[in-house]
Amino acid sequence: MDGFLFIDKPIGLTSHDVVSRIKRKFKLDKVGHTGTLDPFASGLLILCLGKATKLAYLFSELDKSYEGTIVFGKHYDTYDTTGKVLKHDDKSLHEAEIKDAMASFMPGYHQVPPMYSALKIDGQKLYDLARKGEEVDREARFVSIERFDMTSPFQGQTCDFLTEVSKGTYIRSLAVDLAAKLGTYAALSKLRRLSVGPFHVRDAKMMDSVMLDDLLSLDVYFRETPSIELNDYMIKLVKNGIYLDERQIITEKPFIVKDHNQNMIAYYTPCDEHLYRPVVIF
Repeated sequence: MDGFLFIDKPIGLTSHDVVSRIKRKFKLDKVGHTGTLDPFASGLLILCLGKATKLAYLFSELDKSYEGTIVFGKHYDTYDTTGKVLKHDDKSLHEAEIKDAMASFMPGYHQVPPMYSALKIDGQKLYDLARKGEEVDREARFVSIERFDMTSPFQGQTCDFLTEVSKGTYIRSLAVDLAAKLGTYAALSKLRRLSVGPFHVRDAKMMDSVMLDDLLSLDVYFRETPSIELNDYMIKLVKNGIYLDERQIITEKPFIVKDHNQNMIAYYTPCDEHLYRPVVIF
């Protein structure tokens, strides 16, 4: 029961809802997800089961891709059309200028996270503060935008888009920032996550149809990861969580420790120069 499940999350459920349902469906104690997907959004949600819950961070560094729909002319408190309208205008836009503005966000820009997000400031989630009517300063951070294309004709103040972005990019903020560059307002009316790194939603399953046979096991996930083989004495120490050093290996990359039968014993990652800590003991 240790590995990853790839779920095509439906609209209307939180990421936590999906985790809870999978726990109940398979009677599991340890299930987590690798990155929140908004309730109004659908698409790829990667779940970690069992010992894989300690590996969720491996996915947070990966680029992501999304498709969705932007509606211009209104500013919502949530940056999507599920929220409350705060401002509106009737500025006339042209398809060519929107495409030019989209292109200007590449290869990246400094983005301010939205208040309605799971980001924590001083230990508090921003959306908890937003629901109380509070707004706090958020530091802008650089995000990479590899692609931001219009994928439908611009009609009725609406267009579809496809974007490929780095970790930590908020697509709702991207839509709002696009509109600001055009001197108007906008929000997302649809959002679907297509991929996380090499993993794509076309390979995901709906919750009703997913089975444990669909689990990507840790053996398969780590089969291309470098490994070292240690003797029985060291394997006992590894199972007790010992740190390794240059006496066993010198590397800048994570690696797997195996015994003489090629069984995976632990996953290690560098934590200091020539010092390696165990992340998961299998």
